[in-house]
Amino acid sequence: METVYAPPTDPLVFLHDDADIVVVDKPAGLLSVPGRGDHLADCLITRVQAVFPTALVVHRLDRDTSGVMIFALSPHAQRTLSTQFAERKTQKAYVALVQGEPEEDKGTIDLPVIVDWPNRPLQKVCHETGKPAVTDWRVVKRHGDSARMRLVPHTGRTHQLRVHMLALGHPILGDPFYAHGAAADYPRMMLHAEELRVKHPENGKSIRFRAKAPF
Repeated sequence: METVYAPPTDPLVFLHDDADIVVVDKPAGLLSVPGRGDHLADCLITRVQAVFPTALVVHRLDRDTSGVMIFALSPHAQRTLSTQFAERKTQKAYVALVQGEPEEDKGTIDLPVIVDWPNRPLQKVCHETGKPAVTDWRVVKRHGDSARMRLVPHTGRTHQLRVHMLALGHPILGDPFYAHGAAADYPRMMLHAEELRVKHPENGKSIRFRAKAPF
């Protein structure tokens, strides 16, 4: 199930920086933070710190997900932003290509998610022990054998969008964990964090960052 870790070597794309924050378009295939072992040391935070030495982690994206990530440049900014994520005051929107076409044009998935312990790091829907997880979805374009979706999570569970799309019957194409057969045969997972809206940690103004999906 796991593949050899071979992160991309392209230069980072910086979307914004000021005295308090730096925003990056994370490439697919790169860990957000270091994994266990020297072979998993290369990650986005270390690459960002090579340019902005004071950068601190605020949130994460899965290794195989690309898109907008924000980093704090001071402990104060980190606390402020982390609180916004913890209290669900941020707004996030993702783009995904999924297998097949949903019958409806839009909907909401409200299914609790928890780690599938014997098969970790996989997650699963569990109504007994799962933590609340809610995702709004909308079909943007239909391709017959696949669909382009806009996904808006209202919670931030591990693998939430991936598990919810699987539960909907339309796994994300290229997902190394939850897609199988032809749906898994893609050069990357077709999931991208397209938009992130937060309040600036210094002045409290709402700011939006966007990175167009590369697929």
